[in-house]
Amino acid sequence: MPAYKFYYFPIRGLGEAPRQIFALAGVEFENIGISDEKWETFQKTETPFGQMPLLEVDGKQIPQSFAICRYIASQHGLAGKTPFEAAWVDALADQYKDFNNDFKKFFYVQLGFEDGDKEEYKKEHGIPARDKFFPLIVKQIKDNGSGLLVGSSATWVDILIAEAVSRIAENVPGFFESYPEIIAHQQKVHSIPQIKKWIEAR
Repeated sequence: MPAYKFYYFPIRGLGEAPRQIFALAGVEFENIGISDEKWETFQKTETPFGQMPLLEVDGKQIPQSFAICRYIASQHGLAGKTPFEAAWVDALADQYKDFNNDFKKFFYVQLGFEDGDKEEYKKEHGIPARDKFFPLIVKQIKDNGSGLLVGSSATWVDILIAEAVSRIAENVPGFFESYPEIIAHQQKVHSIPQIKKWIEAR
C-alpha cells in the first residue's frame, strides 16, 4: 500500500473531499495541517504550483484538488465502475467547477472572506448559480435511480457535491428549500458509515 501524505490548511475547504474519499476507501493517510504561519515557507519550497491541497504518494507530489480526488478515487474503485461511468463522474465534477466559479463570488462574501453586500451578491450570483446547476443534479439523481449520481454506489463526485451542499446549507440557511432532492442526496452520502465516522471525528 502506498504511503499517502495529504497537506492542506486545518479547515474543510478544498481539502475535505479528498479526505472523505480516503475515508470511504478505508485507506490510511497522514493528514498534515499547514498553519498560516508555516504556509509562506511551505508554499515557496514544497509546492509545485504554489497551492494546496497537495498529495504525496510515496514521496511523489500531486497538486490540484480535482486531480487528487480523481487519483485517489481511481486507485480505490470510487471513480465509476466502467469507462462510461467514469466519464460521467468527471463530467459532473467539471460542471460543479463551472457552478462554483460563479457561486463563490457570493459565498466568499457570505463567509466574510471578501467585502460586499450579502443580499446583493446572493441575488446576482448565488441564486442564479444554484438554479442553473442544481436542476441538472436533480435530473441526474432521478435518471440514475439509485439516489446517487452515477451507478449504484458512491463515487467521488457524490462526495464532492454532498460536501459542498453541506457547507452551503450550514452557512446559508434555507438555501436548498426548493431542492429537497439535493438535501436527500447529501444526507444519503453522509450517512454512509465510513463517511459518517469521518465527519463525526473530524
